[in-house]
Amino acid sequence: MHFEKDCIYHVYNKSYRKVFVLDDYYLYFLKKIKYYIYPCCDILAWCLMPNHFHFLIRANSHSIEYVKESHRPNTQELAKNLGNLLSCYTQFFNRRNDAKGPLWLYHTNAKMLNGHSDNYPLICFQYIHQNPLRAGLVPKIEDWKFSSFNEFVGTRDSDLINKHLAFDVIGIREETFLLECRKHLDEDRMKQIW
Repeated sequence: MHFEKDCIYHVYNKSYRKVFVLDDYYLYFLKKIKYYIYPCCDILAWCLMPNHFHFLIRANSHSIEYVKESHRPNTQELAKNLGNLLSCYTQFFNRRNDAKGPLWLYHTNAKMLNGHSDNYPLICFQYIHQNPLRAGLVPKIEDWKFSSFNEFVGTRDSDLINKHLAFDVIGIREETFLLECRKHLDEDRMKQIW
């Protein structure tokens, strides 16, 4: 995984099983996001699903710093911290469930969304917030507790996302947020965020 400063990335990973089994599992993961990910990038949107997660982030100067004390000299700070997040959560999950071994299917993916004629950051932003609705977990987007959607509409306080930067980067206004998040997503255009 390689990050470039000021570029937008769709970061995601999936498990072979349900990894967020109770609310406190989600809350623990969010706490670790705050500790590992928040300090080294700008989080524009996020969603935790029962067996996977999505982040829309912008890499900053801290994201791209190379870790000096690493046994892998080409490891950037954000990549290291994503690994630490998943490792920490896996240990938590395994302790709570008397389990062993890996929890995630593969290495975390980070797809750069810059440089396309279509507005892929907007498509990804919409997809991340619509994910629980599309999966049939809730009847309305705002009913899902574990995404940044309610932070954007102001029904939940959090300093995890950079709301103003997200609006600027995504190219929408706060007044049009709800409309943009509820737009139908074209399946062909959506494939480009993967």
